[in-house]
Amino acid sequence: MADDALPSPARPVDHRPVHTAELPDTPQRTRTIPATAWVEAPAELLALGERFGGPGDAVAGDTASFLRRIGPWLLWRAGPARGADASYWTARAADLSEAFTFLLFPDGSGDGVGPSGERHTRFRAWKEDLRDHD
Repeated sequence: MADDALPSPARPVDHRPVHTAELPDTPQRTRTIPATAWVEAPAELLALGERFGGPGDAVAGDTASFLRRIGPWLLWRAGPARGADASYWTARAADLSEAFTFLLFPDGSGDGVGPSGERHTRFRAWKEDLRDHD
């Protein structure tokens, strides 16, 4: 971990507007980019945190926050990183209408369809489906 890296809950929320092309390739370790700062954010993503009480605070988990790119896919999460329900949402950066959601449960199981059309119960398998469909 880099010297300036912060644990997820300690990262300041960066509300500055950001366009799709400006979303970073790698995970951000010093700040949190909330979906509300993403200029092109679709309504589906902005509503992702509603099951957690949002929209509200990205650090608290009730507003989706940007995680990283996986090839052409933009990956966002609403909910905590561990120990509770979370919703992951992804869309192809060049076509935001091509979007998928994965629900992750506290026991580590999950549910979501990937771009292959296959239903996944493991988050890793869902992310691999993204990786393999660029």
